[in-house]
Amino acid sequence: MTKLLASKLPRFTAARICGGSDTRRLGLVRTASLLFAFCIAAVIASPAQTFTIRASFDGTNGANPYAGLVQGTNGNFYGTTFEGGTNGEGTVFEITPAGGLTTLYNFCSQPKCYDGAGPSGLILATNGNLYGITSSMEVINLGTIFEITPEGTFTTIYHFCPQFGCDDGMYPSSLLQASNGNFYGTTSNGGVYGTGTVFEVTAKGELTTLHTFNFADGTYPSGLVQATNGNLYGTTLEGGSVNGCSGSAGCGTVFEMTPAGKLTTIYIFCSQSCHDGALPAGGLIQASNGNIYGTTTAGGGGGTVFEITPAGKLTAFYSFCSGQTKCTDGTGGPPYGLMQATDGNLYGTTAGGNYNVTNKDGTIFELTTTGELTTLYNFCSQTECADGADPVAGVLQGTNGTLYGTTAGGGTNNDGIVFSLSVGLGLFVKTNPTAGKVGAKVIILGNNLKGATEVTFNGVDATITSDSNTAITTTVPTGATTGVVEVTTVAGKKLESNIAFQVIP
Repeated sequence: MTKLLASKLPRFTAARICGGSDTRRLGLVRTASLLFAFCIAAVIASPAQTFTIRASFDGTNGANPYAGLVQGTNGNFYGTTFEGGTNGEGTVFEITPAGGLTTLYNFCSQPKCYDGAGPSGLILATNGNLYGITSSMEVINLGTIFEITPEGTFTTIYHFCPQFGCDDGMYPSSLLQASNGNFYGTTSNGGVYGTGTVFEVTAKGELTTLHTFNFADGTYPSGLVQATNGNLYGTTLEGGSVNGCSGSAGCGTVFEMTPAGKLTTIYIFCSQSCHDGALPAGGLIQASNGNIYGTTTAGGGGGTVFEITPAGKLTAFYSFCSGQTKCTDGTGGPPYGLMQATDGNLYGTTAGGNYNVTNKDGTIFELTTTGELTTLYNFCSQTECADGADPVAGVLQGTNGTLYGTTAGGGTNNDGIVFSLSVGLGLFVKTNPTAGKVGAKVIILGNNLKGATEVTFNGVDATITSDSNTAITTTVPTGATTGVVEVTTVAGKKLESNIAFQVIP
């Protein structure tokens, strides 16, 4: 964490977060891998790239956005701040691509903060609403799952640990909507052994605990993704086996789980003298080649980017700060939040926090799947870090082709920013969900979609049931097979989906 951020936010010193003097923050370090960056551990954008500050938080409109952004059906982006807002306990915000920011909800607006505090990231559900999680040690519950409409109507759908023992888990750390329409997620603590759970919850708030971790199969899970085979994949920050992780309860794992809850550990980190990495965090993605990618916060020098097949064969194809003086590849803190863009390359961020490196306030990087890394932007390149510091949430590619993200610190008021980075990528469309059966409802996000003349699923025509400039509603047509979704705009331009839509038998 930079001196600038620390001077503004004394509550977030490393001693308080990692040393345990602030118990609420300690719980959240275990809960959210986004915060774990603070416990471990200049190249300016080229003329072809344009970095823009879209908004700077000032406390009243939120502070410290530790989570990334999600694109809504209206073309705007949505996110959360961990602190700030009317009650100082975080917000949900909406921001236009041009930077117009609106606070949609202030947490701790209900008596005893029954609505939660300290929100994490949001997801867009198939009903067009946003879902997210909160984790707090200051309220009568130990985490919540909530729903919020794009207009700001807020509903809490589940409170964790309603009874003594917390067998259902505590401090939720990830959430996704699966192809069956239900939500799956992880809690970083709680369960029978107190080391985290995987759960399934319906939109009505009916929760089932699918798995409780037991040290041997990992501890502190996060980062779920549903792969094209229908199974869920995730990581545990620790556990599995010690394997040389000094002072640790294990170096972490990658696991596979069926939607019904059968869990298999497919990889244990530090199995290759820690050249494969250790302590994974930041979530997983499945790339277009079918393999899964993620990051570790330690091992390999200063963290790694790894590729793992669904069967469990892992390759750490990039190691940060490996054989470099002052980590010129940007490891002021570990890598986070991978995303595969429409050019096929991976994009992510490194967090700040290490004063012995050149790029101590974080970077945005591009990485080919063969391991060639390019630093696209170094944060704190502007006076007093007006351009942000500590980007701990990765980036999102909007359907206009531009990358968008947040920083936890820096900005005009040292409370973080929302930024965009144009790297010359073009328009595309994105489906929500990315898999479904024939007849399933699908939302297609994009730009200039109003009046679109045709939508096809791998060449099979689909019926447009509603459209706007930023979203089309349709259903998976009879005869469709797995492949790219294509939209033909009223101007005759053909826009393809960033990933193949999986048609479920």
